[in-house]
Amino acid sequence: MNLVETTQAIDAGKVSLGIELGSTRIKAVLVTDDFNTIASGSYVWENQFENGIWTYPLDQVWTGIQQSYKQMAADVQSKYHSTLKHISAIGISAMMHGYLPFDKNDQLLVPFRTWRNNITGQAADELTDLFDFNIPQRWSIAHLYQAVLNGEEHVPNVDFITSLDGYVHWKLSGEKVLGVGDASGVFPIDEQTGSYDKTMLAKFDGLDKIKALPWNVEDVLPAILPAGKVAGTLTAEGAKLLDVSGNLEAGSVMAPPEGDAGTGMVGTNSVRKRTGNISVGTSAFSMNVLDKPLSKVHRDIDIVMTPDGSPVAMVHVNNCSSDINAWASVFKEFADRLGVDLKPDRLYETLFLESTKADANAGGLVNYSYQSGENITKIQAGRPLFVRTPNSKFSLPNFMLTQLYAAFAPLQIGMDILINEEHVHTDVMIAQGGLFRTPVIGQQVLANALDIPITVMSTAGEGGPWGMAVLAIYAKQNSTESLEDFLDKEVFANPESMTLSPEPAGVAGYREFIQKYQAGLPVEAAAGDAITD
Repeated sequence: MNLVETTQAIDAGKVSLGIELGSTRIKAVLVTDDFNTIASGSYVWENQFENGIWTYPLDQVWTGIQQSYKQMAADVQSKYHSTLKHISAIGISAMMHGYLPFDKNDQLLVPFRTWRNNITGQAADELTDLFDFNIPQRWSIAHLYQAVLNGEEHVPNVDFITSLDGYVHWKLSGEKVLGVGDASGVFPIDEQTGSYDKTMLAKFDGLDKIKALPWNVEDVLPAILPAGKVAGTLTAEGAKLLDVSGNLEAGSVMAPPEGDAGTGMVGTNSVRKRTGNISVGTSAFSMNVLDKPLSKVHRDIDIVMTPDGSPVAMVHVNNCSSDINAWASVFKEFADRLGVDLKPDRLYETLFLESTKADANAGGLVNYSYQSGENITKIQAGRPLFVRTPNSKFSLPNFMLTQLYAAFAPLQIGMDILINEEHVHTDVMIAQGGLFRTPVIGQQVLANALDIPITVMSTAGEGGPWGMAVLAIYAKQNSTESLEDFLDKEVFANPESMTLSPEPAGVAGYREFIQKYQAGLPVEAAAGDAITD
């Protein structure tokens, strides 16, 4: 669309909005019906570690959403000299998992417990054994059952639990619903029915500690809808909550809210069987859409769903880019002391380019980028640790390559299970995330680490909120076309992408690094325990 056509689309309300609450940024993206981004706004935030819990205050949720929307609306006014009054469709996305319990008066019972917490080990183990299905510590049902096991005071008063995007969607539309992809991180889903697994629901309700409570588990879980269905409309109260200026009108179609894993699949056109994607940020995860069930239960592999209800093998790791960001901040401070004003993109590009001069094994350096605990490597607490020996080649290039190697290490360990034990192979593995803003560098390291070709699309930089806006358009069209056909034919008809294959020297260097990394894990765990004690 040209400027005049875009302005006409805004004035006619032929625009859709995607909002995603990520771990470090809330972002609002406005798109036209041809899926082009025309305005955006964002808000930076950080999770807080309070009383042993990783959390975000709910008042900051709304501050961030309102600031993002305000910035996006101002962007519309500045570019197109139009006041944004009507949006045809809206979709809400957020970090998957976690625990938000409410009572019958819709009051939050305990502070939001995010995906980053690994405090539900007993519950996750017991439920995995009970269901013969992997229940990760992050899942909402693990948080709920752990609260039961702990005898927490709030448990009898639970009337409804949801995830972060489900909460925001509820407040904007009045509907207590989740998209099937996000719901699959709350409680296991039956692929055939698209609903919570009835056998597992009955097993949960049959537990002695649950039978003593005044609720059944299905009664407190959100309803489920697949992509393409309408999940309510924006209420007048929701419009005022979203746009504090009062310009936004009610009535927008609301898509089923989805987790960031689902929007990552949509944003990389990875919902068809035998496709896959990798999203990297504060956390990282790979999504492999399965064409057959896994042979057994793996504690490090989650079985979740695409936004339209196909099973996905998910490798989720809690730590990825946080340590890189921390070190980049130190380099930025040093540049500031020298009077050099380095913009973020220039800073990261300079540091990442240094890694191309490194030894393939990163000079024998090892880094553990654990801002929080990591389930795959059995690390209980976040204790970042950089290690070198007298024989290591300590240089800036090797240091930066070690940072990139470490960011992908837990993911590589999990992916080895899928590739080597389950022989899962995808036809396409597409990556997205901030580490790929600098072309080639992070993409090549990831290809070497996993020893598989990695594709990055030009749209990958659009991220989750764009993927959620696409789902909003899909919902408002009320089409009988499947989601994968909709994405192939309408959204990604002529994709721009670049694929990099593994380099033999890089693969060998990474294998040497990961051997040292795994050998040192007991030291990392002991260091964390010593500091905790």
